Amino acid sequence: MLSTMKQKIITLLQLLLVIIFILFEEIIWEGVAYPVYKYVHSLKILQKVEAKLHAVNRYVILVIFVVMLAFVEAFGVYAGYMFVSGHVLTGLVLYLFKIPIAAFTFWMFRVTEDKLMRFGWFKWIYGKIMAFIDWIKTLDIYRDTMTKIRGMKERIKVWIRAVKIQYFSRESPFVVHMKKLYRSMKQLLKQ
Repeated sequence: MLSTMKQKIITLLQLLLVIIFILFEEIIWEGVAYPVYKYVHSLKILQKVEAKLHAVNRYVILVIFVVMLAFVEAFGVYAGYMFVSGHVLTGLVLYLFKIPIAAFTFWMFRVTEDKLMRFGWFKWIYGKIMAFIDWIKTLDIYRDTMTKIRGMKERIKVWIRAVKIQYFSRESPFVVHMKKLYRSMKQLLKQ
């Protein structure tokens, strides 16, 4: 009885970790933050900043990185607090404001990773975080959930393609009707 209860609690905790990780990785990172990161990375001005960062002392880099990371995490925690306390719109705005800052922080980490990894304690913490993420990815519940999510994503893509073909192809009745409506409105506004 006790071992069954213990196993259920462990499974529940694993499920909670997996859901949080998938929510972060699949929705927030893949859907929003990574495109922002790619945009930030492509900015020419940041390429100049990147060159200058390589010349900065590693202690200064560490302080800048830790302050930015703390700021981003504080925004995330406060946004979560706002969600929970019923201020959903404010929480959403705060979280959306956090994303470009988080993307910039991630960019800075990638650019200065060699300097940050010279700190033994930093390298140890980073290794533990990556080992934890790898452990989550080895769980059966994670793999099963990801299989279901991939299937759902594929079904959504098929549905979107079908909607585009049905309603937004050049010859669809919907597009023809909208073009006629547009021309009619344009004529009315000219009079």
